[in-house]
Amino acid sequence: MRIRLLQGDITIRAVDAIVNAANSSLLGGGGVDGAIHRAAGPELLAACRALRDTALPHGLAVGAAVATPGFRLPARWVIHTVGPNRHAGQTNRALLVSCFSESLRVADSVGAGSVAFPAVGGGVYGWQGRHVAEAAYDAVSGFGAAHPASALELVEFVLFSPEMDEAFKAVFEQPR
Repeated sequence: MRIRLLQGDITIRAVDAIVNAANSSLLGGGGVDGAIHRAAGPELLAACRALRDTALPHGLAVGAAVATPGFRLPARWVIHTVGPNRHAGQTNRALLVSCFSESLRVADSVGAGSVAFPAVGGGVYGWQGRHVAEAAYDAVSGFGAAHPASALELVEFVLFSPEMDEAFKAVFEQPR
């Protein structure tokens, strides 16, 4: 599995799936969540409402992931995941790792060969860039080892700021 780090706009990535740093309601919000909803069009909100009306009446749990079509996005799929909110006392690192792991699992289950992630938890939810990068690294490493036959060939991290880009480079490019 190849890993690519870049700074930019996740909504324009030509990959099979993009990951949305959603809130538990799945009904849109600010930051990357709002940008993805705007770019995908109103069909995405309708699909998320349908999930809430059926499989997820109480919303999506922190650390879980679910897929919807990408609608007007270049990506075929949007994988929604809810990061733990440090500002609300959700400091369990395992939940942050789970956001990345579960998103990879869902991407694999829909047959995605490529997936792009934002820095889940690294915006308004208050996780430091290095902690997000370490959680992402652990999830990708663990997934690759546990799923050697996965169709996933490319994992991108599309980062919103130079500081987050540097944090990911510091973690992913260090010798191990």
